[in-house]
Amino acid sequence: MYGVQLDQLASVLEVSDRRAAGIAARWVERGHAQTGWLGPGARWAWLTRAGLTACGLPYAASPPALSRLAHLRAVTAVRLALEAVPAYAEAGAHWRSERHLRARLGGRLGRRDHLPDAEVHWPDLASPDHASPDLSSPDHARPDHAGPGAEPGPAPAGECWAIEVELTPKTLARTTAIMRELLTRTGDYGVPAAEARVRGHPPRHARAVYLCSPAATGVVGRARNALGSDADRIEIRSLPPAASLPAPGQPALGRPRASP
Repeated sequence: MYGVQLDQLASVLEVSDRRAAGIAARWVERGHAQTGWLGPGARWAWLTRAGLTACGLPYAASPPALSRLAHLRAVTAVRLALEAVPAYAEAGAHWRSERHLRARLGGRLGRRDHLPDAEVHWPDLASPDHASPDLSSPDHARPDHAGPGAEPGPAPAGECWAIEVELTPKTLARTTAIMRELLTRTGDYGVPAAEARVRGHPPRHARAVYLCSPAATGVVGRARNALGSDADRIEIRSLPPAASLPAPGQPALGRPRASP
């Protein structure tokens, strides 16, 4: 991830907010991370070049972009909610971040191309308990706008999901085009353009899961309805409650309240 707020770090580490702040402070002392108040709410933490090297990550070191703070928090909240679902851990699923996908591209993303906010990979396990669900069956139907941590039923073995987090609505045309791009892609990110979409090859993304704010839900729903038969591969869910940045002026983790 590009960065994380300390209250979300506390959730990852399963410690108190104060304890998470202390852990982050030690990372800063060792030169592995930086922290700072970049916007409303808790301080942000992000890895330095030394921290990325210590973790074996090839990414460029930089603080989270100020224009993307709300989006980055929402994506992290979605990841935490999904990873809290028992089936996720039981199946050995893993999250592939946008940062990872962008690094694979090596700067070759076209201006009109689109990267999902993440991919979720479900290993192809041989156990019948992990068979891919029949999405046409009512027993496995998941209602629109269910929370991202809702139980997904039997783990979808061998599937790759595209994850999209929508806070503000795009145009209907752009949203529809992105959905079609996600659903028709056959190759991994970083492969030559000729291998990205190969006729007759299975789609890379078995489904695209949209986690939407109330403001974005309408246009995402209309875009899905425009896809015809492919609409069955689009799921729309609500963002988790912790996805939003707090309102400006709300006390932040580690920052004292103003005196009256």
